[in-house]
Amino acid sequence: MTDAATAPNRAMMQRDLASAALGLVVERDDPGHAVVSMRVRDDMTNGFGITHGGLVFTLADTAFAIACNEDETVTVAAGADITFLKSTVSGQTLTATAVRRTRSGRTGLYDVSVVDEHGDAVAEFRGRSISTNRTL
Repeated sequence: MTDAATAPNRAMMQRDLASAALGLVVERDDPGHAVVSMRVRDDMTNGFGITHGGLVFTLADTAFAIACNEDETVTVAAGADITFLKSTVSGQTLTATAVRRTRSGRTGLYDVSVVDEHGDAVAEFRGRSISTNRTL
């Protein structure tokens, strides 16, 4: 990791109160590639006792945001889809790995895989990004 490449994401994540409240941990922050983990707490489960899907989405979306903000230009989601593959429960650790598939002009396409602590697939997420006219 280079300081120049990660500086925008460090600033973005320092202001990301939602990720901080959820205890998300940035494991890797490289241009076009990010890894973020989350330990599932009791208050992250739904009425069935499984991890709330919205929080799995949030984990994947955070990795996506880090991967697609490769420079000083603010890049946001234009859209995203997720497929849930396996449920998880409190006490488990989920890890989202985001990888850039393509970036052209102002748009990009990123895939995010979410796995549990055993490496089993939990969800697959595809994000579409759009770069704004704003800078950090």
